[in-house]
Amino acid sequence: MKELDAFREIAGNPYAYAAQWKKKTGNKIVGYFCSYTIEEIIHAAGALPYRIFGTTEHIIRADAHLQAYCCSLVRGGLEDALAGKLGFLDGTVFPHTCDSIQRLSDIWRLNVGFPFHVDVILPVKLNSASARGYMTDVIRTFRADMEMALSRSIDDAMLAESIRLYNGIRAGIEEIYRMRSADPGIISGSDLYAIVKSAMVMDRRDLSVMLADIIARLKKKSPSKKKYRRLILAGGICTHPDIYPVLEKAGAAVVWDELCTGTRFFEGAVKESGDPVSALAERYAERINCPAKHASVDARGRNLVDIVKQHQAEGVVFLILKFCDPHSFDYPYLKEYLDRENIPSLLLELEEHTPPEGQLATRFESFIEML
Repeated sequence: MKELDAFREIAGNPYAYAAQWKKKTGNKIVGYFCSYTIEEIIHAAGALPYRIFGTTEHIIRADAHLQAYCCSLVRGGLEDALAGKLGFLDGTVFPHTCDSIQRLSDIWRLNVGFPFHVDVILPVKLNSASARGYMTDVIRTFRADMEMALSRSIDDAMLAESIRLYNGIRAGIEEIYRMRSADPGIISGSDLYAIVKSAMVMDRRDLSVMLADIIARLKKKSPSKKKYRRLILAGGICTHPDIYPVLEKAGAAVVWDELCTGTRFFEGAVKESGDPVSALAERYAERINCPAKHASVDARGRNLVDIVKQHQAEGVVFLILKFCDPHSFDYPYLKEYLDRENIPSLLLELEEHTPPEGQLATRFESFIEML
């Protein structure tokens, strides 16, 4: 679909898009690393929330500040900042997540030099009564920090408007996901990846319009006749769109995921009535947590099994960044839940570069043959 070209272009070169957007609008851009960033507040302040994905090039400058055993997201993000590739940013937000992101925040503040830098110290345990109150207080503080940093007041009406916009965007992405789950051939995995990645960096009002257009066009497409083996992707971030065509060439398709750059980004609407800050706290506390947060001992395992069953998947492919401690420690427990249900799984450890296609194809083909 040529209508997807805009998404492909933005996802392929998000830095160029951001620089052009800033030149065109004159508005500010706020970088962030994690899906626990409360984007609605940044947007309500008139700025563009921009997710930093890290570099796809060799890491040189960052190694002077970080150990080689930090994950490629942390090292790659710092590399691009030190190289001046993120010069369009006016500031950066660091939510309290893994140890590496927390330490990156300190190094970033001392060495990168953007006009402002905000840490958001979210609770680690999310399902206690005190955590909800604390989360609400943190979001109120973040709102005040953004008002000061961006020199703009954020009233409840502005925040409610951003919440409605984001709810629509999340619902739109989820609808496309559900279309692909029902008919994996309706849109390629790499094109869906381009939509989701673009959704984290582009103008959100433009995104809302473009999503509505794509959904309408997908609904008019004839059903795909090709049959695929149905897989789930699980892990942290996926910055390797080349994985999808290799899987599809091997006869499989990703029908759902459990990724920070996937369902954890869009699942869960914010209540549009009542106090908007309390509603945001509820959404971010109650969404399925990543392993840097804690809800219960078995919440993530049960959720992954439920996803497999709901989408009639035949197996799970784990994509984990090398040296990502939270996901690496989480993996054995998730695999144990899958094994109990006789659900096959495959683990891929990745860095900033996608493994050679031949190596990936061999592993995928072997895994698919055993399904």
